[in-house]
Amino acid sequence: MTIPNTTSLPNIPWEDRPAKNRDVIWRYSGNPIIPRDLLPTSNSIFNSAVVPYQRGFAGVFRCDSRTRHMNIHAGHSKDGVHWQLEPNPIEWIYGNSDIAFSEYCYDPRVVWLEDRYYITWCNGMHGPTIGLGYTFDFVKFHFLENALLPYNRNGVLFPRKINGKYIMLSRPSDNGHTTFGDIFISQSPDLIHWGEHRWVMAPTSGWQSTKIGAGPIPIETPEGWLLFYHGVLTSCNGFVYSFGAALLDLEKPWKVIYRTAPYLLSPQTVYECIGDVPNVVFPCAALHDPDTDRIAIYYGGGDTVTALAFTRLDEVLVYLKTNSSL
Repeated sequence: MTIPNTTSLPNIPWEDRPAKNRDVIWRYSGNPIIPRDLLPTSNSIFNSAVVPYQRGFAGVFRCDSRTRHMNIHAGHSKDGVHWQLEPNPIEWIYGNSDIAFSEYCYDPRVVWLEDRYYITWCNGMHGPTIGLGYTFDFVKFHFLENALLPYNRNGVLFPRKINGKYIMLSRPSDNGHTTFGDIFISQSPDLIHWGEHRWVMAPTSGWQSTKIGAGPIPIETPEGWLLFYHGVLTSCNGFVYSFGAALLDLEKPWKVIYRTAPYLLSPQTVYECIGDVPNVVFPCAALHDPDTDRIAIYYGGGDTVTALAFTRLDEVLVYLKTNSSL
């Protein structure tokens, strides 16, 4: 078993801010880092999760096939930018035959928690719910349980227990592309039984007026948990997905301390505005190096490709405090 370095990440993917750029978050000049056809069978590769692993990086990637079936694949990279993906979807090892099926898998998140990597994703079980599994090596994947009843999406685990309990963010939903959605927290003593649900926040106005959902694994700071989240606006031409950030209380993470009124990133480039679903930026992973304050954010563009953006923790926190609206 490889225990990741949780104190520093000197090989974090990074590109300095362009000279004339004044945004809090800036895009990688080589985007998209993963094209839609990296695999011979893929129609699109997006909304994917990345973590440090051994001397490089590993992850779980949403790959929609050319039959347009949604599934998730494992992948590895030496530098976090150039990726090799497994050609076949993850084959789960089930401990209970009653739950050994899935209609689809998409939008994964990955977190190192205690002694292994846990994966959450939107799992098809008579409707969308939150699948929960784990791996030690990104080779063998064990299915644990479906955490919540349908209908639910955007299941995101915190990277440690809080007050002795596992904590997960999610967005209760319906069986389609709903026009509503608040973020909630659920708590568990064992990653099997979930309860003590708490409301976190709701859509407000503008870029986050239709629905919202948790993005990457929250980043712990002395001031609170930094959560990047997506928000959706309903325009005359359909949904527009942008993302912002919130700071949650360390001990009661359902309490929001700050929340960005302006978005941090919205669809503005060709690979974000044109794709299978136009006008989408959708973050699913964020790497943080505490030694340099650097953050690398992986996000889906246009529901078609995977892209990368950068920021610094101190800049996000300052912006969050000065541009907050609860």
